Amino acid sequence: MIRRLFRPRVSCVLLLLCSIVLSYSTVVSAAVVTLDSIEIFRTHEWFPSKPTVYFQCKGENTTDLPDVKEKHVFYTFKGEESWQPLTELQDIKCKRCGFYEKDTFKPNDVFDEWEFCASDFTRSDGRYIHFKEKELNATFLCPECVQLGSASSHSSKSNNNPKEMHWALILVICALVSIVLVAGLVTAYKFWQKRKKQQEQARFLKLFEEGDDIEDELGIGPLSHIV
Repeated sequence: MIRRLFRPRVSCVLLLLCSIVLSYSTVVSAAVVTLDSIEIFRTHEWFPSKPTVYFQCKGENTTDLPDVKEKHVFYTFKGEESWQPLTELQDIKCKRCGFYEKDTFKPNDVFDEWEFCASDFTRSDGRYIHFKEKELNATFLCPECVQLGSASSHSSKSNNNPKEMHWALILVICALVSIVLVAGLVTAYKFWQKRKKQQEQARFLKLFEEGDDIEDELGIGPLSHIV
């Protein structure tokens, strides 16, 4: 019986945790970033061959740009290419990303490397222009990053330390879970006591009735002289 009583309590706890996690996930959700346009100003190959330009964030796979082969050519993209999107950004953490050129005989060359953040997308159209003198000019598109960046800046103003917010959220969750569990245990104990008392009363009444039946059968009951 107690196990049955705990089932709705556990369901309530899970529902509460899911709602908190979902609300927190909206803050740390990721936004897709695509490449809108790019122009390279130079190549790093010594030999007169077409360069292989690619984009990569630290710890992620490389994304080759198969159309980018000539310098001083402005390439535009629709965001629907097979190699898109480039990456995903979160509002609470930047990524170390860059454009590179594959090299045959030596380590790959670097056009530019920088900290890529959702807060970089400050324009209303969701575009961010990254320019490196004598290297490249690239435009990224991420409409969702505009909202993430504003949310991140707002949260940083209210609390400069995101770790403190994280631990505060954990403490709130633990407190809520503890309150629900304690309330469930108290309710279950009271219900168990009430149920036990009812069972004891029913058992006593049953024994009393059985005793009356035995007395009637033996003829020693209060009504035996009438028979």
